[in-house]
Amino acid sequence: MTVMTDVPASILHAFIASCQRDPSHPCVLFEGRTLTYADVRDLVQRWASSLRGWGVVPGDRVALFLENSPSFIGAYLGTHLAGATVVLVNTQYRQVELRHLLGDSGARTCVTDSVRVADVLRVVADLPDLATIVAVGADAPVADRTADHPRIVAGDDLDSAGDWDGIMPDPDGIAVIGYTSGTTGRSKGAMLRHRNLAANAVAVTTAWHWSGSDRLLLMLPLFHVHGLCVGMHGTFVTGGTVDLRRKFEASEAIDVLNRGETTMFFGVPTMYTRLIAEASGRSHRPPPIRLYVSGSAPLSAQTFSEFDARFGQAILERYGMTETIMNLTNPFDGGRRAGTVGGPFPGQEARIVDVRSRVPVVPEVDGEIQVRGPHVFAGYWNRPDATEEAFDADGWFNTGDLGRASADGYVTITGRAKELIISGGYNIYPREVEEILEAHPAVLEAAVVGMPDADFGEQVVAAVVRRAGVPDVTPDALIEFCRDQVASYKKPRRIVFVDALPRNAMGKVVKGDVKVLVG
Repeated sequence: MTVMTDVPASILHAFIASCQRDPSHPCVLFEGRTLTYADVRDLVQRWASSLRGWGVVPGDRVALFLENSPSFIGAYLGTHLAGATVVLVNTQYRQVELRHLLGDSGARTCVTDSVRVADVLRVVADLPDLATIVAVGADAPVADRTADHPRIVAGDDLDSAGDWDGIMPDPDGIAVIGYTSGTTGRSKGAMLRHRNLAANAVAVTTAWHWSGSDRLLLMLPLFHVHGLCVGMHGTFVTGGTVDLRRKFEASEAIDVLNRGETTMFFGVPTMYTRLIAEASGRSHRPPPIRLYVSGSAPLSAQTFSEFDARFGQAILERYGMTETIMNLTNPFDGGRRAGTVGGPFPGQEARIVDVRSRVPVVPEVDGEIQVRGPHVFAGYWNRPDATEEAFDADGWFNTGDLGRASADGYVTITGRAKELIISGGYNIYPREVEEILEAHPAVLEAAVVGMPDADFGEQVVAAVVRRAGVPDVTPDALIEFCRDQVASYKKPRRIVFVDALPRNAMGKVVKGDVKVLVG
């Protein structure tokens, strides 16, 4: 294992160092604006001062329920400068997820926008700890609100930066709580220390030869570790530039790539299938860039080869997760093998163990992937039981993913120990969707599985047993019912009505048989 040196105490320390090296260098490009490192530092200081003025104290949890924008970046680093912890919230979340994430984390402040204020207000009755909603955007706060708890303040009305530098983070302090679910559907908050984030960012930028001259086209959401903890953190550490977009659009991406200014692009497999389709309708392919990276879901060998044929470049596939950020990577120099995620990043370790004996296996034998190193999280928020279960006595983290390693160290992910569905790069846990469906009065029980999908990798499909003696319901009505309760990507794409769910002798639903039923 390579030992990493010169790791900053935190991402905020790294960002400030980049500001000091070249304050006039472009940091963020966004919708026609160029923000230099000096501009972003000013924005961060203003957010930190404002958050303190709105009552944020060291140790507080500040939830970010925001789409991609400079406000997200300012609020993120500003929260750290105020001594608080960031709670990342998916912008597609609605009542069920918001109630749990904001309640479980005990967030005192939620930074959101004028579009999503109403979503937060729908669940505030169940959130006694939430004191302040910071609403970014000209249309906030909500005009007809009469209650004064929680209060709503305008996120565009920030303090002047002044000369207050705030509180530089303790490396062992909790920087981020990112929520990730277990097979029961109950989300757990993974606590990432400042030093975890910094160590992983240095490992990634080292492995991928990332430098201050790079310009990253970033269309991934910042509420996800792929966009934030890889894309933004790497930019801050190297002093590079990020061309930040609100969302992914294949035609827009090709247009930007054609300008020849981009050096890196990060995406999920679905983005790459869309880029291939978009490029197929154009007469010229974009000029080569330094690096294309794929993650968050398995990249098929077909997509890998089609992209190479169309764009003339091999995608670098890597493997990570919320609890550890980045674990494994194909090499920057050398062979990038389709269907594999390579080996450990510098300064990190990985191994594959037998799922029963927990003894390391030999090459080409399947087992569970374990990782260890400075990037591994501190544990689950308020869940010492889950934390203890996640680690072995020697500090190896049990990822729950199955894989095998080649003789020369390339790891292939072969399955998931948990019933996780990955659709378009998003993780979907069946039990959460099942509970929503079973809350409908016409549903007796439901079983949710992931089925192959050419575009998204997997799609959510539900087998549903209807309840006798109540008005009938259509598949479309149940899909719409789910859409109102959870993020759109979690709703079933298909619903199949069955007389009974297949069960084993112990009464447990056999998901393999469910797939046969709905296939």
